Amino acid sequence: MEQREKTIRLWFDMWLQKKDLGLERIFAEDAVYIESWGPEYRGAAKIKIWFEEWNTRGTVLQWDIKQFFHKDGQTVVEWYFRNRMDDGRVEAFDGVSLVKWTRDGKIALLQEFGCNESRYDPYQNGNTPQFRDGQAMWF
Repeated sequence: MEQREKTIRLWFDMWLQKKDLGLERIFAEDAVYIESWGPEYRGAAKIKIWFEEWNTRGTVLQWDIKQFFHKDGQTVVEWYFRNRMDDGRVEAFDGVSLVKWTRDGKIALLQEFGCNESRYDPYQNGNTPQFRDGQAMWF
């Protein structure tokens, strides 16, 4: 479990540093990565292309791990994420990643789930919901 947490922390640190610190050592060659809002990358080579390209247009400002859960060949990590894109847009949300491991300790699957940090009670004024206007978050 300690090695799995170390691997996940390395992945998050790579984003914070905008530097590949050994992607091929942490992802299986045929790994699958699914972002919370839909994109899916198949294979460590594709994950590397995405990582390098994304970092040309944005910066991860914060990616804090809150807790880990381990069961058999899986880990769940709860986190908070915030980034700034080069166009000035800032995105922030709470999330969870489901990680499935290979027998040799590499990531076989990483699937993200996001939760909007701008939450509210649509029933605070009675039994008829009042939802906010505007576009829902992308996840």
